[in-house]
Amino acid sequence: MFIGHYGPAFGAKAALRIVPLWVLFIAVQWMDVCWSVLVLLGVEKLRVIPGFTQASPLDLYYMPFTHGLIGALALSAIFGGIVAAFFQARRGAVFAVVAAAVFSHWLLDLVVHVPDMPLWENTMKVGFGLWHWAWISVPLEIAALLTGAWLYAHHVPARRGGNVWLWIFAGALSAVEIYNQFAPAPAEPKAMAVMALAAYGMLALLAALVDRTRAPSP
Repeated sequence: MFIGHYGPAFGAKAALRIVPLWVLFIAVQWMDVCWSVLVLLGVEKLRVIPGFTQASPLDLYYMPFTHGLIGALALSAIFGGIVAAFFQARRGAVFAVVAAAVFSHWLLDLVVHVPDMPLWENTMKVGFGLWHWAWISVPLEIAALLTGAWLYAHHVPARRGGNVWLWIFAGALSAVEIYNQFAPAPAEPKAMAVMALAAYGMLALLAALVDRTRAPSP
């Protein structure tokens, strides 16, 4: 899952407005940020196999540190703690919301991945496999994104024109998700990791700009 992860980011902002949207955009992709770094270092591994599933060419056969259940819980606590350390008020709430945003990545991946997410070390792998059916997984991702954006629109007051920019952004993200189904597969694993890191950084920056169109947090 890619674009669908940003739905919980929008929803988390609606739940706790003091956390910047760009931070939550990083939070929901934190597991994949760490995964990309570990792929570049040769620690976690994947194969690029065009047609591996309808929705993804990635055979993610070794990623116990970032997408294993224990690793996901640890990464959630670590990132939640880092972000909470920058707040003097409501640190407990910030930790809980940010850590939940990070862990939402594992839960959403569980729905679409083939069984490649280990419960313990590199064993007991789980995944419901909706990537086998792009006609199900792609609308599901877009629905997750738009649900979060709707919550954000209704619970984070906008400046003049703010909702227009929000829905332009959400529409562009949805278009990216559809485009990805027809784009050529990355040439090799490290190229995939670099592309992922660049995408996460760019989308976090755009989220910061969208967040500036909303009213200040109380």
